[in-house]
Amino acid sequence: MTRNPAPFLDRPWRRPGAARYALGRVRSIVKPPIRVTEPPADVVVDRDVDVIVRDGTVLRVNVFRPANDTPRPVIVSVHPYGKDKLPSRRLRRWTFSPQFRVLRQSQPVTFSALTGWEAPDPAWWTTHGFNVVNADARGCGHSNGTGKLLSHQEAEDTYDLVQWAAEQPWSDGRVVMLGVSYLALTQYAVAALQPPALRAICPWEGFTDAYRDWTMPGGIRESGFARFWSRVLKHRTRQTYVFEPMQEAHPLRDEFWRSLVPDLAAIKVPMLVCGSFSDNNLHSRGSFRAFTHGGSGHARLYTHRGGKWATFYSEPALAEQLQFFRAALDGAPATRSVRIEVREDRDTVVAVREESQWPLARTQWRHIYLAAPGVLSSEAPPKAGSITFETHSRAASFSWTIPEDIELTGPMTARLWVQLDGCADANLFVGVEKWREEQFVPFEGSYGWGRDRVTTGWQRVSLRELDPKHSQPWEPVPAYERPLPVAAGQVVPVDVALGPSATLFRAGEQLRLVVGGRWLSPRNPLFGQFPAAYADPPRGLVTLRWGPRYDAHLLIPEIPVS
Repeated sequence: MTRNPAPFLDRPWRRPGAARYALGRVRSIVKPPIRVTEPPADVVVDRDVDVIVRDGTVLRVNVFRPANDTPRPVIVSVHPYGKDKLPSRRLRRWTFSPQFRVLRQSQPVTFSALTGWEAPDPAWWTTHGFNVVNADARGCGHSNGTGKLLSHQEAEDTYDLVQWAAEQPWSDGRVVMLGVSYLALTQYAVAALQPPALRAICPWEGFTDAYRDWTMPGGIRESGFARFWSRVLKHRTRQTYVFEPMQEAHPLRDEFWRSLVPDLAAIKVPMLVCGSFSDNNLHSRGSFRAFTHGGSGHARLYTHRGGKWATFYSEPALAEQLQFFRAALDGAPATRSVRIEVREDRDTVVAVREESQWPLARTQWRHIYLAAPGVLSSEAPPKAGSITFETHSRAASFSWTIPEDIELTGPMTARLWVQLDGCADANLFVGVEKWREEQFVPFEGSYGWGRDRVTTGWQRVSLRELDPKHSQPWEPVPAYERPLPVAAGQVVPVDVALGPSATLFRAGEQLRLVVGGRWLSPRNPLFGQFPAAYADPPRGLVTLRWGPRYDAHLLIPEIPVS
């Protein structure tokens, strides 16, 4: 088979500007923009308080409260990272979690010395009328037992912690939950069990399906962050299982993975969900799924495309969290709302506005077709065509010049027609990029990576079969229950879901669609998306076809620009 001309092939993992970016990373590693403050002198800390859960296991928590002991609402957070791993002062400098050095911080981050990793800052919250409980999950930190991460047992433990917190003399009987990442996952799980004392949750960036969102997105094994995270917890905690070997033992979405998915429809308490457009590799899809599939009538989706930790601890986000909790505790009427933040590049916010649903009600779904090598068109192509790339070394590239200012807010989907040669299966990585005057326009991405594209999707060809019950035209959901082999010479349709985004394209800029057989970003820890990594693909040729028989296209969510 003849290879296509080089101008239509791409190496998206080699975008210019890497050296300058790496220099900035070195500076931020040496001196990250982290400011730790002294906590208020009047905060009482009760350390290693015993909480006995239903099977007799002793969990241990730290309680942060003012000295006056006036009963207050309680914020609970539960996680495996160690409640006692707090900033400390050495000589004249504060030390803090090394993740703040390893992962790039897009903006300055400020919190008190009482703040654990990705947890609410007790100094801020006690000043604003709440007590704070930070708990070691079962098998972690100072808690007893052996843990089962993301399991029903962990949810029951959290249920018992919530009820215990409501019964303490420093509590007014009302409990809310708050936290980032794993501290968000525990909220979904316990809220589905509906403990009576739980009044509201604020899961700030948390996936809802470990298989689809994290360990096996698109059926492709995530071999970077999942490996790193699993090995750290294996070393520091006591667990029944860790996720790295589970990826190999359970390559399909079987009963093990399904057992870790919370029943979102059972969540009835008010919830403020943070849906980040910058965490597509991990939490973005699950966060939006929590808002759209959750059973709460009082739900708010807070979107942004800034840095994870800088946003969580920022004054605007804290004000949003506080306002939400106060309204929920005061019995505010049920409402569903969305805060949309639209950017035109990594550092430029062009709009922040209120909407009522996701995807947006006025979305105009538009097909942009693969029309020729290197070309996307708003018109379906009259003639058949194709382009071929090698899975390890190249990616296909297609561009569409924007005719007038256009906002694309929502998920996207790529419908591809694929033929394989020299391999029985392939991994497809699909990205949508923005280019301006022949220059790649970067956006904030997962793990603090500052050279991300607009959005990205993954799909293993053999696991392309969709779940018709849960799929929508703008959101294809593969079943991941059985592989479908691809015969030699066979052309098969593959739908690739791309994560949510909100981006303004200006007239004359380019939208570029890239399709490759390997991860589209570099892995280098200084200029790549470290620690993200995905399983190496089989070597072979992938041919993309289009034309009257093959409706290959990108489905985009166009929002009318006033």
